[in-house]
Amino acid sequence: MGILVLVFILISLTQHGDAHGPDSCNHGGGLCRVGTCVAGEFLAHYCFEPIILCCKNLSAAAAES
Repeated sequence: MGILVLVFILISLTQHGDAHGPDSCNHGGGLCRVGTCVAGEFLAHYCFEPIILCCKNLSAAAAES
């Protein structure tokens, strides 16, 4: 029974939703931050869901569009 619980925990850790990782954030001009984005930034996506966010500068987003 203990092994079954361990396997379940490992499987749930490998499936992390819509997290993209820090490389994706850095290449997109963002920064990975823990908790919340600072003033002047918005949440673009998650580096590691749900704690580490990928925050991008609002002025950079306006320049892209």
